[in-house]
Amino acid sequence: MTRNKVEICGVDTSKLPVLTNKEMREFFVQLQSGDYSAREKLVNGNLRLVLSVIQRFNNRGEYVDDLFQVGCIGLMKAIDNFDLGQNVKFSTYAVPMIIGEIRRYLRDNNPIRVSRSLRDIAYKALQIRDSLTNKNSREPTIYEISEALNVPKEDVVFALDAIQDPVSLFEPIYQDGGDPIYVMDQISDERNKDIQWVEEIALREAMYRLNDREKLILSMRFFEGKTQMEVAEEIGISQAQVSRLEKAAIAQMQKHVQ
Repeated sequence: MTRNKVEICGVDTSKLPVLTNKEMREFFVQLQSGDYSAREKLVNGNLRLVLSVIQRFNNRGEYVDDLFQVGCIGLMKAIDNFDLGQNVKFSTYAVPMIIGEIRRYLRDNNPIRVSRSLRDIAYKALQIRDSLTNKNSREPTIYEISEALNVPKEDVVFALDAIQDPVSLFEPIYQDGGDPIYVMDQISDERNKDIQWVEEIALREAMYRLNDREKLILSMRFFEGKTQMEVAEEIGISQAQVSRLEKAAIAQMQKHVQ
């Protein structure tokens, strides 16, 4: 009976081989001497490394098979470019290449379409950022990156923002054991000041039934357009409490409106 069997791209991951450092070195020597059968052995012997890397991207909603295949491309590039003379473990060299290949795939397949020229600026900016970080032992400023790229800093900021992964408004950002606080709870909207929706659902009558603190919270949130954090700071309670009171007040109002 096979234990912990998980198939990815038709590969039974429970049966993947693991190479010793001695075997790895021997196969690299064979490959660099022209024996390309050693390349396949190196690929098969390092698929577990790809599996460990793609675990970092499990929350992206991508198919594991797709990430595995892309990770394998990064692995093969690492094998083809690895230099035994550098005295570096292969995994140390390969992991950044596998991660880089997966990140490029995720950026290129972002549901928000970004122009090729904008992506090029963003990728060059990321490379320069890494280079300047290694050189100066600190994170470079946008101005330093724009100078090195010879591109206006506004274009650099816009390009880097454009390749960021979209975030769901319903993604929880905080939970203390009670009701979670979502991204949408942190967003203020000037359009919420429009009183038209109040008239449509007879909100005034429903709000009349709330206590003073509940009225204050809803007024600040939906009439003044403030975030829950701003409300919490102003009335002296935690953001989690604001979230609970807001939800309870809305639920109470809905009973009277319906």
